[in-house]
Amino acid sequence: MGLFEKLKIGLNKSSKNLSKGMGDLIFKKKIDESALQNFEDFLIESDVGVDATKEIKDKISKEKINSDSNQLDQVKEIFSKYACSLLKPLEKKIEDDEKKELKVIVIAGVNGAGKTTTIGKLGKILSKKEVKIVFAAADTFRAAAISQLEKWSEKVNAKLIKSDHGSDPASVAFKATEYSIKHSSKYLIIDTAGRLQNKKNLMDEFKKIINVLKKQNETFPHETILVLDATSGQNVINQVQEFIKLTKITGLIMTKLDGTAKGGILIALAKKFQIPIIAVGVGEKEDDLLFFNAKTFVDALLSG
Repeated sequence: MGLFEKLKIGLNKSSKNLSKGMGDLIFKKKIDESALQNFEDFLIESDVGVDATKEIKDKISKEKINSDSNQLDQVKEIFSKYACSLLKPLEKKIEDDEKKELKVIVIAGVNGAGKTTTIGKLGKILSKKEVKIVFAAADTFRAAAISQLEKWSEKVNAKLIKSDHGSDPASVAFKATEYSIKHSSKYLIIDTAGRLQNKKNLMDEFKKIINVLKKQNETFPHETILVLDATSGQNVINQVQEFIKLTKITGLIMTKLDGTAKGGILIALAKKFQIPIIAVGVGEKEDDLLFFNAKTFVDALLSG
């Protein structure tokens, strides 16, 4: 199954919601100011975000929509061009087959976003390159997270570096980095504890992990990727704001897009933060983490 087909299935709820909403609110009547206002409200409810929604509305109001042709197709085209122009510059690949040096990736996010599962799925994709991969179980606050990562490491033939439940997370990251360098590994992916802005101790632990890595090599980590849960809607905006106070976020992975009818949240994030998008998760299966392609994503989002 190709990328578009997987995305189309995964974004089924969102695409149907978007197409139905556009049809119901605009295209059964003349596109006047009242219809545009309803359209604006609908896009905001679909998590497209206030700023992006206003720009889309302005573009539609300035375009000459031909009432003799399919109005829905015309507005979808305007939406598509806008979304692609916003998302295309944010496509980012983390695979690097040319450089032989270790690539250190820290995975962050709040509890329940799917960090550990995402690490496993990411490891599976990267393992197809037949390179050495190391997982670091630095979420030492949850024994279940260590166990889950251990199972994934066995599936994808990655080396797992771990310590006992409750151990210092930064020490796990340190040991994992030492091991990865010594054994000429290609990727080190570090799991971290789920944290919220009101959990200062966990935020401090996260900063400590970053500091320990930089003491080993000032270029570490090469990537700090924030995993976000699409079903959280606009709450992910607050999560991004809190994490960028701690460290530079180099990429986003959006999970559980199959579980929401409001897939517009990526557009809202792109407009507000311009942070690169690494991948999207569209299901429970091991192969349902897909590297991000803006055009394919938008086409799938509008396919309903």
